[in-house]
Amino acid sequence: MLELAYFDADAEDEEILSALREDGACVLVDVMGENLKSRVSEELQPFIEATPTGRDDFTGRLTGRTGALVARSEASRELVMHPTLTGLAQQFLGPYTDKIQLHLTQVINIQPGQGAQPRHRDRLAWGGYVPPEIEPQFNTMWALTDFTEENGATRVVPGSVKWPTERRATDEETIQAVMKAGSVLLYSGSVIHGGGQNLSDSDRTGINITYCLGWLRTEENQYLSCPPSVAKNLDPDLQEMLGYTMGTYALGYFSDPEGVTEVNDLRPPEFVLDRSPREKASNSALITD
Repeated sequence: MLELAYFDADAEDEEILSALREDGACVLVDVMGENLKSRVSEELQPFIEATPTGRDDFTGRLTGRTGALVARSEASRELVMHPTLTGLAQQFLGPYTDKIQLHLTQVINIQPGQGAQPRHRDRLAWGGYVPPEIEPQFNTMWALTDFTEENGATRVVPGSVKWPTERRATDEETIQAVMKAGSVLLYSGSVIHGGGQNLSDSDRTGINITYCLGWLRTEENQYLSCPPSVAKNLDPDLQEMLGYTMGTYALGYFSDPEGVTEVNDLRPPEFVLDRSPREKASNSALITD
């Protein structure tokens, strides 16, 4: 019988990471407290209500997708930078990158009558060019409402992380990530999954926050979703998670388009936030002499 592993929020990291590597997904139970859940819901509800539904069967014609959560919701920033989740993300992706970065933030609100989303792998956002031995993503789906079989809990194919690209999943190989509000589904970029069918009479609302390798282009352009005018008022850890830092010694600098400066025309991103980098990236990986 197919099953997803469920863990308490204080479970050992290696237990959680082992389930992710083997199955591609697992659930952490009751991670988001009632106070935080209420604040997130209150701050995001006006945006959820104003968001139009999707343009095709993949995005969901009865599904609203609301982004730019860091700029729009102070409480959502606590989810983005939750120490348990960012710690797991760093360990999971660490073998392939010096730094991780925020890939996307998105409320996914599945309305009654929405059919099941086509199953897919998120890593194909990069067109299949990331080698299969490299895992590019660590994904979370926070439950703002209960996720049930009836209302469209995320469908997951456990073990599909090890399948060849051409293999397709059947319904018999697919299970749903049923969980209470406040819990969070963790899943990799390689696991086959998709939104569920909503047969209930109420919305199924989740917050999709995902992280990726620091040297990849992100799905949500954080510099536009959270521009410097907003980012400069954020905590430095969150600024850097958004990408306002050097990814490596040579990734991410900019030059002022309005003129050459007296100091250095190749500036680290922190300068646009009116601060200096907190650490200097090493150039040792570049040098072959």
